[in-house]
Amino acid sequence: MFQFETQLQMLRHKVLTSVAKLGKENNLTREAIEKIPHEIVPGDKAIYRCCVYKERAVLLERAERIAGFDEGESSKDLDSEVHEKGDVKDGEQIIYILESACDRCPLNEFTVTESCRGCIAHRCKEACKFGAITYVGGKAYINNELCKACGMCKKACQFDAISEVSRPCRSVCPTAALGFNRDSMKAEIDKNLCVNCGACMNACPFGAISDKSEIASVARKLVTDDNMYAVVAPAIAGQVDTSITYGQIRSAIKKLGFIDMVEAACGADAVTAHESEEFVERMQEGEDYMTNSCCPGFLRYIENVFPDLAGKISNTVSPMVAIGRLIKKEDKDAKVVFIGPCTAKKSEATKENLKDAVDYVLTFEELMALFDAFDVDMAECDDLAIEEASIFGRGFGAAGGLTNAIKNYVAEKDIDVEFKPVQVSGAKDIKKTMMMANRGKAEGNFIEGMMCEGGCINGSGKFFSGNRVKTAFTKKNATSTIKHITDNSSLELFEDLNLDRRHK
Repeated sequence: MFQFETQLQMLRHKVLTSVAKLGKENNLTREAIEKIPHEIVPGDKAIYRCCVYKERAVLLERAERIAGFDEGESSKDLDSEVHEKGDVKDGEQIIYILESACDRCPLNEFTVTESCRGCIAHRCKEACKFGAITYVGGKAYINNELCKACGMCKKACQFDAISEVSRPCRSVCPTAALGFNRDSMKAEIDKNLCVNCGACMNACPFGAISDKSEIASVARKLVTDDNMYAVVAPAIAGQVDTSITYGQIRSAIKKLGFIDMVEAACGADAVTAHESEEFVERMQEGEDYMTNSCCPGFLRYIENVFPDLAGKISNTVSPMVAIGRLIKKEDKDAKVVFIGPCTAKKSEATKENLKDAVDYVLTFEELMALFDAFDVDMAECDDLAIEEASIFGRGFGAAGGLTNAIKNYVAEKDIDVEFKPVQVSGAKDIKKTMMMANRGKAEGNFIEGMMCEGGCINGSGKFFSGNRVKTAFTKKNATSTIKHITDNSSLELFEDLNLDRRHK
């Protein structure tokens, strides 16, 4: 049904689908879980790792963690209204290490290669301020016990003979939360620094990092509960073929057993209005700038790395929370499942003052596994009408989307305020921008930060990646019904809701 970009993605999909099927059948027992690795890797010949036993051990650990098993447990009661121990709601840390899969990548960040000419100038040695470089047999040698990984030797070498080798997971982590166990050399995550952005999960070529999942619980609820609502993030437009319409996505999701699919973009419209008014109020009170709050990874990054700037974060809830609260206002018995590209949303949903809005959070990767588990093909689904959100609300999926929405709202409301936005996405640009802001040199009065490069369309929970995603997202929104935020009559439904993230 799907074309996979890597073998690793295919294996993850197969495990997710298998666990979802067990959840649907209410057969989430240890005996059933232990069969999954043998179904995916039959026979005695290894395909990807050193031996078939290693392959199955990794698949089993992945299946157990997806199912929410703790050591010694034999089954899960998915009919319970209380979230199981080990489920996402049990704690805010979402990203974890699959120890059996970690390949213990080398940690020596700088190494002299065979390209070293043993030159007389010794510029690499002179550039090192820590005495880490000596010469053995006429060639440079780096003592990694003394090396501070500053990179000056690499910059100094005219032959490019010094190689920088670092663990992929560590190199992409925005907060240096990825460490390692000194005994086993396997990766470890510092929960106090991690922002649950999932960048390390995407970067690990061995699939040794994953996110907690509620797919089994959701699959079971879809066949037993009559009040399941799906809230789908705008970035869904980039996760399906360009020929698939929003209406077909809605139809496919309803075939899974949801009462309906609601666009998170409707919540984005409400957030735009609320955040715009908050921005105006702050500027009138003399504040120099405000940041957005819709990206939980960016929000937590500020709280962890620049805690003194936490007061600059908007107090407006995210679109996920806004639309979740609206659904529960209209249906007191509703169970809300947010579906998006973001692993950090799973962490956001656990916060005490926000978890009244959403019951479960799934990624797009998990949604595709559900489609397989329930034998739903989007291409064969009817094209249902869906025109609730504005084009600007749907634009939240890409970097700059929030800025464009606020700019449009301020202009159409003819609000007399100077709006000087700064749009940044990705860890490097965010770090640079927030360092400048921390020094009192913010380049504008509104900072839109998206933790993932390019925005939510490149979130770590996506199913497809690369230029294909941006093309599909842009094309689908370009052909959507053009509706401005101020024309959206559904905004009135949010007026009585609390859209302040500080209070329930």
